[in-house]
Amino acid sequence: MATAAPRPQPLAALSSNGKANASDRIAAGRARRKQVPRSSHAGWQPQRNRPDPVAILEASNLGRVPELVPIRYGRMLVSPFAFLRGSAALMALDLSQTPVTGLKVQTCGDAHVANFGAYATPERNFIFGINDFDETLPAPWEWDVKRLCASLVVAGRAIDLGKKGCTAAAFAAVATYHDRIDAFARATALRVWYARLEVNLLEELVRCAHSTDFRATPRQIVHSHPDVSQLVRLTAVVKGRRRIVDSPPLIFHPRTGAEAIIERTRQSFLQYQETLRDDIRVLFDRYHFVDSAVKVVGVGSVGTHCGIALFLDGHDDPLFLQIKEAMPSVLEPYAGKSRYENHGQRVVAGQRLIQAASDIFLGWIRREDGRDFYIRQLRDMKASAHIDRMRADDLIEYAGFCGWALARAHARAGDAAFISGYIGKKDTFARAIVEFARDYADQTERDYAALIAAVKEGRIQAKSGE
Repeated sequence: MATAAPRPQPLAALSSNGKANASDRIAAGRARRKQVPRSSHAGWQPQRNRPDPVAILEASNLGRVPELVPIRYGRMLVSPFAFLRGSAALMALDLSQTPVTGLKVQTCGDAHVANFGAYATPERNFIFGINDFDETLPAPWEWDVKRLCASLVVAGRAIDLGKKGCTAAAFAAVATYHDRIDAFARATALRVWYARLEVNLLEELVRCAHSTDFRATPRQIVHSHPDVSQLVRLTAVVKGRRRIVDSPPLIFHPRTGAEAIIERTRQSFLQYQETLRDDIRVLFDRYHFVDSAVKVVGVGSVGTHCGIALFLDGHDDPLFLQIKEAMPSVLEPYAGKSRYENHGQRVVAGQRLIQAASDIFLGWIRREDGRDFYIRQLRDMKASAHIDRMRADDLIEYAGFCGWALARAHARAGDAAFISGYIGKKDTFARAIVEFARDYADQTERDYAALIAAVKEGRIQAKSGE
């Protein structure tokens, strides 16, 4: 049975200046420009001794399920943007070579444009923000901004926006980030804490993009019942018992020892319950465990140990929980180790801190083999953007929403006044970040080509279409 790790003290503010006068912090940020000029963030040039990008990817496979690694490569080969999504470890290495102001915030750690979307709050409202926090860690705030803007240029190139459109999208993200950080720097602590971007503000974007940017309009999603649709699609009654339906290689029960693994999973939820709030534990107790299966997820996460578990209440209404392995953040070698011994707890604590409203079922466990996991609801009223269907104006507007959400995340757990003072009133910082984003998009395309070559040479195996 899994063992519980000791609980650290509640996460403290990352900045010891949280109670300082905002004007003083703005002045401190402005003064930091002397040591780290805003223009120093411009451009990207790899060091001569930069490691082989394919070797970095191979190293990041350590601990993954070997049979699933080819699927990971196959998904990364879809496009340079898919490559960027799956190579967070590589970009973390590169970001560690760039200038920083020295201020850390609770970063997302993987703030590419596809990691933003809409989701339901516990009150069933629909808001926009960051979705996944697998890499979250206290780290330089600039790293999130640079990854977001670089991803926008790479994504824009994939849909043939041209240099002007890609530049405008990246600029919109950092300019909106600047605008909101400046506003949050002057707002009260409670106002920042409660700030959120309601999806009804995004409906104009959905209409402008022919109602296809989101998989459904906000109102359609809110009025649907996602659990019922998941039950129909993912389960079936087998010998009088409802079970998750195998759909290999993406959803399946293990070939050997399935019953023992399922029982181990069931037992692990006893530990999971201890990480829930008391009121949510009462709610969770109304459900009973039915089945679990392996589920392949994402791009960068492919090959990690992930699964889904099905629970039913007294009315046979389903609750799907996702069990996702939490490995050390890709930022750890450069930003320092997490204060949490359990990386599942690291993910949950980071998400609760910087997300506007978090899943009530967030929790974590540690298995007997030492692997850490975090647990959340599976696709609880979520929607994401179809970036490949956007026009230039759509991506530019969407980039602004992402910049808004990122600024709110950083302001909630960091020092917005310092960041605001550093960025200043001019667009010097924004132009520098855009130049970095363009250059790093070039680097991403070179690294993507290296992965293609590695597959052709037989150095690595890739499985496409999964």
